Amino acid sequence: MARAFATIAFTPAVRTQQSRMGSAEGYSKFLADDVTHPDELGPQEVAFIAARDGFYQASVSQTGWPYVQYRGGPAGFLRVLSSNAIAYADFRGNRQYISTGNFAGNERVSMILMDYPNRRRLKIWGRVRLIEGADNPEILAQLHDPSYPAHPERAVLITVEAFDWNCPSHIPRRFTLEEAEEEFAALRRENEALKAETNALRAAIAQATQNVTLKGKKS
Repeated sequence: MARAFATIAFTPAVRTQQSRMGSAEGYSKFLADDVTHPDELGPQEVAFIAARDGFYQASVSQTGWPYVQYRGGPAGFLRVLSSNAIAYADFRGNRQYISTGNFAGNERVSMILMDYPNRRRLKIWGRVRLIEGADNPEILAQLHDPSYPAHPERAVLITVEAFDWNCPSHIPRRFTLEEAEEEFAALRRENEALKAETNALRAAIAQATQNVTLKGKKS
């Protein structure tokens, strides 16, 4: 856990609840001035982000209400630009533009990236800058995979303020059709190997039995 995450997430009200529930002392070390945990995206985070085909994104409205939305696309559509910057092409959806409007008034964003098969979860906090595609088509060209059948309207650039790997407890294992097929393929390979091993053992036992029978007849 990085200090940046603790500074953002552990507000006075949160610390009060931690004290009440007995976890404040354990978490206080992350707020210490000498904490050296990295606040920048490293190889582990970069690889994890590049493998995702979707994430949950929360913005805040002008009335103070949070709005959570799922963003999906081809694996890797959320790009890592640097150790503290990520971006994605914002595809046209139902044209309500709730997140877009929220970001216009409040640049803060919170994201959760899930890896259900391996029960991993990465949380990211950042600040958003919207770049309209009509004004900057070259940026969308860098972020959008033309083989993906969707219309990108703008680029969403996010300066990463903090991130944290979440506890895997209570994360169910879920699979896409492609991921499930990979699991089944591995099981099929294992099953075939076990069958081959079983057949070899049966053949060896049969040969050993035959040898014992022939030896008995000779004696």
